[in-house]
Amino acid sequence: MEKSCSLLMHFDKGTPALANEIKESLEGSDVVAKVEAMKRAVMLLFNGETLPQLFITNVRYVLPSEDHTIQKLLLLYLEIIDKTGKVLPEMILISQNLRNNLQHPNVYIRGVTLRFLCRLNETEIIEPLIPSILANLEHRHPFIRRNAILAVMSIYKLPQGEQLLLDAPEMIEKSLSSEQDPSAKRNAFLMLFTCAQERAINYLLTHVDSIPEWGDLLHMVVLELIRKVCRTNCGERRENIKIIISLLNAPSNAVIYAKALLFHL
Repeated sequence: MEKSCSLLMHFDKGTPALANEIKESLEGSDVVAKVEAMKRAVMLLFNGETLPQLFITNVRYVLPSEDHTIQKLLLLYLEIIDKTGKVLPEMILISQNLRNNLQHPNVYIRGVTLRFLCRLNETEIIEPLIPSILANLEHRHPFIRRNAILAVMSIYKLPQGEQLLLDAPEMIEKSLSSEQDPSAKRNAFLMLFTCAQERAINYLLTHVDSIPEWGDLLHMVVLELIRKVCRTNCGERRENIKIIISLLNAPSNAVIYAKALLFHL
């Protein structure tokens, strides 16, 4: 396939899943029929069909649905459709719905929407959503915080990402310092590692004594950062040895193996 997507599946184009049939099902009130229609539309898109006539139908009849399966399929649909050229002005209509999802009381809907934003490249759609994305960094549920951090990282890595999120590294470092959830903490450090390496290194050196308590997920990212630094700047190996020594008693076999590899650099 020419277009990248997070999911691939086979679907026989010869199946009579015509656009008009799908459109009729999407316009109806039967939730099960809508789910099946969305699945057929997504599979046709995966196999190279464009189905531009379904976009407005989805905006009018699918967006308002509260069904979780429909919402998940809709986000998958939005990920893979062509969002350039004529479609982009219409795609702006989706922004309000995405903003509502980012403020939705249901944790699942917020989370999958944040995950969807990790795969979105259109800054015209993302920019109005920035305040809602950042607000989710402080959500009480760790599932939301994990995905909010990943969304911030993905947006920051876009060509215009630094303009959209000027203070992203500072905000994520603040989240890292107060975060208690292991996965969210790992994601926060990964963001610093990926987007602000010096800040990640300084954070490590400042918190050497607490590193053993961080957990296996974060330990693996820490060791990956050390590996990268050792390969590019041999002069910092001494400082990194302190961090490696602090992980000597880590119970995880994966962490122990990663440490062993570092000693061979």
